[in-house]
Amino acid sequence: MAVEKIRLQKYLSQCSVASRRKAEELIEQGRVKINGRKAILGDKVDPVHDKVLVCGKPIRNNDAKMYIMLHKPRGFVTTLSDEQGRRCVADLVADAGVRLFPVGRLDRNSEGLLLMTNDGEFSNFLTHPKRHVSKVYRVTVRGKVTDDQIDKMAVGMKLEEFETLPCDISYIEKHEDRTVLRFVLYEGKNREIRKLCEAVGLTVIRLKRTEIAGIKLGMLPQGRWRELTEKEVKRLSNISISKEHQDD
Repeated sequence: MAVEKIRLQKYLSQCSVASRRKAEELIEQGRVKINGRKAILGDKVDPVHDKVLVCGKPIRNNDAKMYIMLHKPRGFVTTLSDEQGRRCVADLVADAGVRLFPVGRLDRNSEGLLLMTNDGEFSNFLTHPKRHVSKVYRVTVRGKVTDDQIDKMAVGMKLEEFETLPCDISYIEKHEDRTVLRFVLYEGKNREIRKLCEAVGLTVIRLKRTEIAGIKLGMLPQGRWRELTEKEVKRLSNISISKEHQDD
């Protein structure tokens, strides 16, 4: 998806950094950088993908759409603010330059891949209940797990709060004191994995989301974020209701 580049001083003016004349002065003073290099008069920028710093601070046009993945640590709530004073994921992306909100949820005691954006249409598209976007989790439970317990969770269960759809569950590691499982869910119900495990007598001691619709967390460090690539955004934007199960 091609994005038209604009003159740097015009971009800085659009972002309310300074007037065009003042922006030219900042550039001449060497106080503006584009993607790590010192900017010069005549430079143009891609408002979506280029990283522009003024006096060391990131600048972004609030009208530009931004899509990121965050490696959420445990202990952070998936909200922009919290009345109880708990740490929020918004604190971890404060340096993004725009106000981002989470796509879906990841509970406080869980960790891993969380998508965030300022594109409401994109977020609504991905979280629509009929979309059935696949999400992969690495789940560590206390003790041993039987095939019967896995079968009961995988076929779907009627819990007190809701009824779950069938999901895919397989073993990753087996130890005397713990078992690591791979869950693939196709819905986004609150604390679904924890409630499934509890229903069959299992205790979750660690839960990490590693993948959403084929977009993988990879080696991104905890508490850090990165922008999605054009290819990743396109993949997420092209998910269809009928095709999603066939892709995994």
